[in-house]
Amino acid sequence: MKREIFTEEHDAFRDMVRAFIAKEITPYHEQWEQDGIVSRDVWLAAGRAGLLGIHLDEKYGGGGQPDYRFYVILNEELARAGASGPMFQLHNDMIGPYLDRLCTPEQRERWFPGYCSGELIAAIAMTEPGAGSDLQGIRTTAVRDGDHYVLNGQKTFISNGQLADIVIVAARTDPDAGHRGISLLMVERGMPGFSRGRNLDKLGMHAQDTSELFFTDVTVPAANLLGADGGGFIALMQNLPRERVTIGVTALAIAEQALAATLEYCKQRSAFGQPIGKFQHSRFALAEMATEIAVAREFTDRAIAEHCAGRLQSIFGGTTEIMKEIIGRGLGL
Repeated sequence: MKREIFTEEHDAFRDMVRAFIAKEITPYHEQWEQDGIVSRDVWLAAGRAGLLGIHLDEKYGGGGQPDYRFYVILNEELARAGASGPMFQLHNDMIGPYLDRLCTPEQRERWFPGYCSGELIAAIAMTEPGAGSDLQGIRTTAVRDGDHYVLNGQKTFISNGQLADIVIVAARTDPDAGHRGISLLMVERGMPGFSRGRNLDKLGMHAQDTSELFFTDVTVPAANLLGADGGGFIALMQNLPRERVTIGVTALAIAEQALAATLEYCKQRSAFGQPIGKFQHSRFALAEMATEIAVAREFTDRAIAEHCAGRLQSIFGGTTEIMKEIIGRGLGL
């Protein structure tokens, strides 16, 4: 079925993204898989192509285009190409909104131009060896000392961990304030006491660098505080609707590509004198898969449209209003 959420401008952008992937990613991805990391050159190429910071002001090198659908297209095409190495999704969809919402004018001048050009690759460090989904359990601390914070702790499973030039670190600035004692600090490459551990082995996404990060008495200027002191937990919650739609966009694009590859295989592979796709059981299984994907597509495109309209609101548990509405209808509520 034709998708109704895109315009001709979006279609032209999709063509450009496909050409970029064919030229700058596909020929090199197999080598990146072996290396466990992508080349920084692909980030610079993405910056030149206008694929980073699409929503940021043009004066910083951004696209000046707040329409989230451009990011949807980029993420879909990367997923369909199996290009899991360049984590543009993290840079654009997870970190970009934090920077846009929280950065001061001075911070924008410092970080946005490099962020948009690909010279500054971004990461966010929340997960610790003993704290994952429960952010209130983090043990990394940042103690205020005059005009700076002294940061100590460890993070793990950090995407872009080896390549990152700027890292948003969630740290506890007030140990007695619960979730109100968590703040976000920007740690920059080269700060004394900031080190990276090994590039972690994973079951998949081998071209994507995922790392341990260590902070030992790192002096972080107070000017690198993002948002308010103690406001980190709330800031992280505010971006949940977009982050979860983005994950769904990527996952669904992978599923659609997997189904297309499966259909092609079922046409080519023969058994007992006919293509396996002609067997009744195969047809039933393929029809079931296609139906589930079609339903997921309608749901996801509705979520995209709701987000673009500013109606996809986050409840603190992370459930969105549209999810509650659709689930409620399914339950007859």
